[in-house]
Amino acid sequence: MTPDSVVSFRKRAADKSVGARTVALAADGLRALEVSFNEPEFAAGFDRLVDLIGESRGRVIVAGMGKSGIIARKITATLTSTGTPAMYLHPAEAGHGDLGMITGEDVVLIITRSGETTELASIFRYCKRFGISTVTVTTRANSTAAKAADFHIRLPSVREACPIELTPSTSTTVQLVFGDALAITLMHRRGFSAEDFYKFHPNGRLGARLLKVRDVMARGADVPRVRGDASLLDATIEMTRARLGGTAVVDDDGRLVGVFTDGDLRRTVTGERAMSEPVSQFMTLTPLIISPDDLASEAVRQMHERNVLLLFVRDGDRLVGAVHMHDVLRAGVA
Repeated sequence: MTPDSVVSFRKRAADKSVGARTVALAADGLRALEVSFNEPEFAAGFDRLVDLIGESRGRVIVAGMGKSGIIARKITATLTSTGTPAMYLHPAEAGHGDLGMITGEDVVLIITRSGETTELASIFRYCKRFGISTVTVTTRANSTAAKAADFHIRLPSVREACPIELTPSTSTTVQLVFGDALAITLMHRRGFSAEDFYKFHPNGRLGARLLKVRDVMARGADVPRVRGDASLLDATIEMTRARLGGTAVVDDDGRLVGVFTDGDLRRTVTGERAMSEPVSQFMTLTPLIISPDDLASEAVRQMHERNVLLLFVRDGDRLVGAVHMHDVLRAGVA
């Protein structure tokens, strides 16, 4: 073994040790935050903040500078996507016109580790002038920002991971999780549902997972259907028109009584039956159905499980649509 390889091995061991220590300190910080929720002063401040935002008719204006500003942006995004209107305000831009975005019905949430960020001053002055509620989240209860706010919430003082304990690391992790705790608490209070979540996430895989059958199904004239006394030829023409690989068979009241598919047609033709015979003699009497309020992902599951490409959609006794595997896959559901 060469000296270089020994040094390299030692460096790798040291690297892993530093990485593990960083994670351990972050875990310590989060445990300290968890304990804080059992402390009367912290719990009262958190409850007061939740009440203030929950009762507000405006938005949450979240502000922070530097690393705290990055965390403030993330908190803003999480609040907005879980039903609490929020906007990020850059403290350095606030005094150059952006203060105008704050209205009298908003709540201003300031994220600052030290509480001594000078760029926050213009925000506090503006809010005091117009009676706008301000809340500071900081680690220093006696800081300028804590005293300037209507009330403050003191996060636990934690040890930063960097060797000189100056680079925000553990402290920003604690800020981030505090923001998640706030957003999820507000989400719970509002009764925010999966359907609400889809309204804010209509694109991408998150939205696709929450699509309902009614969002992707064919409806109206696009749903192939024939009566039971229709001929095999009529049923074939209807299947060809709709291009879904099958047709619903309905009674005189329009209720679904069976389904006739491409597979049924092939088996019928193989048996040399006359195309003038009624489709009711060859249809499947137990059609696979799904509700329009079921998730589209459930339709995919059933189609995979039963090895079919088409489900008919029934609302009570009424045939209201048809959903094809190609349609749900095209919508991004998997």
